[in-house]
Amino acid sequence: MRHVFPLQLAARLADPGQPPPLLLDVRETWEFDLCHIDGSVHMPVQKVPLRFQELDPARETVVICHHSMRSQRVAAFLEHRGFTAVCYLFGGIHAWAVDADPAMRRY
Repeated sequence: MRHVFPLQLAARLADPGQPPPLLLDVRETWEFDLCHIDGSVHMPVQKVPLRFQELDPARETVVICHHSMRSQRVAAFLEHRGFTAVCYLFGGIHAWAVDADPAMRRY
């Protein structure tokens, strides 16, 4: 299972020479409403089995949750369904707020 660290993802998102990955935020709605990375697609973890067909299995996808427990499970779920370029944000949105965006609200 691949992962990406917050500063790696921040650098990737800032690189205009590369297409941005899909940021798939699988947290609950109240969590997403508190804070999220701009451009993220919100799909709560319990909806993923019902909605994953809406996603492009060939597109680079970074799965995000609070601390990376849920995102690891969702990334594994997607891999088992043929997604070839999926990983999770190591440390989740909390690590993103600490390392890449200190102004982001934390919970």
